[in-house]
Amino acid sequence: MVELKSTERIDDLQRNNLKIIQDTERFCFGMDAVLLSGFAKAKKGDKVLDLGTGTGIIPILMSAKTDAEHLTALEIQPESADMAMRSVMLNDLQNKIDIKTGDIKEASRIFGKASFDVVTSNPPYMISGHGEANPDDAKAIARHEVLCTLDDVVREASACLKPNGHFYMVHRPFRLGEIFAAMEKYKLRVKEMRMVHPFVDKEPNMVLIGACKGGNQGIKIAPPLIVYKEQGVYTDEIYEVYGY
Repeated sequence: MVELKSTERIDDLQRNNLKIIQDTERFCFGMDAVLLSGFAKAKKGDKVLDLGTGTGIIPILMSAKTDAEHLTALEIQPESADMAMRSVMLNDLQNKIDIKTGDIKEASRIFGKASFDVVTSNPPYMISGHGEANPDDAKAIARHEVLCTLDDVVREASACLKPNGHFYMVHRPFRLGEIFAAMEKYKLRVKEMRMVHPFVDKEPNMVLIGACKGGNQGIKIAPPLIVYKEQGVYTDEIYEVYGY
């Protein structure tokens, strides 16, 4: 039996009877993580690393959505890593998912270079200094580049990937210039991209990116993903991603 702390709850992920432990006073996973888990691909036999896993939402969902052989997740905040480990136990996935407490900036040292076929990340979006109230606050660490930068994430993703391995990330469109520059710097070639729009007539507020280590030129731009068809009502594709 997995124990819960006073501020924690168990949420049903609506997929293969999977559940996750979340703390109402800390950062809870959002749609971006769920969309990334549906966008990322992993083949039979693949070993996957999730950088900055939070409470483990991406590897837990990918264990059901992909044929990955094994998933490893790295999280710097001990409290979040502990929740992730207990969620893995809750779902009896101890043989499929490992949770490691550690720093993204040290990922390639922790796991070794060229150790994974696939790397995923839902990193902090906002540049440090843009409004976070407390640099020690769990929500600030999840949202702002307090403990790692975009450059750190892309560098370590590339270092951890085997040749021709794939990196999948969700981020904000306003940082696409930096993202492409960092990918090029660390020998990751962007191969696919999909913009996520809250409504069909609104600008995108998320971007899903897939890159290949040492890939050839050429980017596949997928059709826009629309979240809501009207206020409070998801589009059919979003319901499909969530498994409703």
